[in-house]
Amino acid sequence: MIASKLARDQLQRNASQLGFSLFGIVQAQPSPGFDRLIEWLKRGYAGTMSYIQKRTSAYEHPNSVLAGCKSVVMLAMPYAPNPSTMPSKAIRFDEQECGGIETVVTFAAESKLGNYASGQLDYHDLLRHRLNQLSSLLESMYPGSKNRGVVDTAPLMERDFAQMAGLGWIGKNTLLLNRELGSYMFLAALLTDVELAADDPFVADHCGTCTACLDACPTSAFVAPRVLNASRCISYLTIEYRGEIAPELSDQMADWIFGCDECQIVCPWNRKRQPEIAPELKPIDMKTKTSLEHWLSMDEQTFRELYRKTPFWRTRLPGMQRNAMIAAGNTNRQDLRMHVERFATSEDQVLVRTSIWCLRKLDGNKNPGSPRLSLADEAKFTEDALPE
Repeated sequence: MIASKLARDQLQRNASQLGFSLFGIVQAQPSPGFDRLIEWLKRGYAGTMSYIQKRTSAYEHPNSVLAGCKSVVMLAMPYAPNPSTMPSKAIRFDEQECGGIETVVTFAAESKLGNYASGQLDYHDLLRHRLNQLSSLLESMYPGSKNRGVVDTAPLMERDFAQMAGLGWIGKNTLLLNRELGSYMFLAALLTDVELAADDPFVADHCGTCTACLDACPTSAFVAPRVLNASRCISYLTIEYRGEIAPELSDQMADWIFGCDECQIVCPWNRKRQPEIAPELKPIDMKTKTSLEHWLSMDEQTFRELYRKTPFWRTRLPGMQRNAMIAAGNTNRQDLRMHVERFATSEDQVLVRTSIWCLRKLDGNKNPGSPRLSLADEAKFTEDALPE
């Protein structure tokens, strides 16, 4: 037992040195939220994320991720909060920050990103690399042990285990909340067949009667506190969903082109935080990333060169261009009409239909009451002309 406690303490020290601000250990056990997951899936709230349905049973116990798992080490690494959340006197960052120079951003962003995507690389790569270092440490202490690092791609209910490990509580917006760090943080787990000294914390729910996150959702995606209908969530729509976004939802997406932080921006627990952020996760090139013209004029080769190792790669270029057209329509970007018209002849029917929606939106803003497209050959681009 003493050796187990020493191993735990050594892991925690190293985790802190690697940038993990929160650390906790829980014994491997059935996920307490598994039954809620089953009900959530039955209600269709997963949208088109069929990969969850296909491996539902695996979420029941960590043994499905690592055979013989005995301990789950839960960790959290903070990332930069959305600037709208920060106090007015807080420092904001531009691309110089990664060189150690902090300056104030003076540009007006054309669109909005979920701030987790504001860094210079995909957080999966960063966290996996650091988890591998912890795994090597654990293996050196327990030769022959089996360990596996997990960063939100394996069937593990991370938030449940993070709550049991004392990292925080699950808020009404379904995100893990911590009194010091708020919710802008990445969760990671290290599963092992070593029986480590577990924490036995009690973390109270500090949401109280607050419903700010539920009230702020632009698309009313929260069915109830802690119940999210992902098929209405802007993060799901802009990142996971590959099809044409329904007009009534497009109208409500404002200028979000990748992810959404609305429910985090309004959370009181995010207002005081000033955590240390890993250099790789600090905002960089935000003027470029939020430029709608940047996305609408991009080709595949450029997208690959710039964003192959970033979160945008998951959505792919057509998805980003679909999202950019929706933002252009919602913000009345008449200056981008030529770029939008180009997609009306695309081979991608989602882009064709989105360009039609956007052009109608622009025409409606320019000439209220008139939904007609201002194209030379309008009939060529109407929905009726599209193939079934």
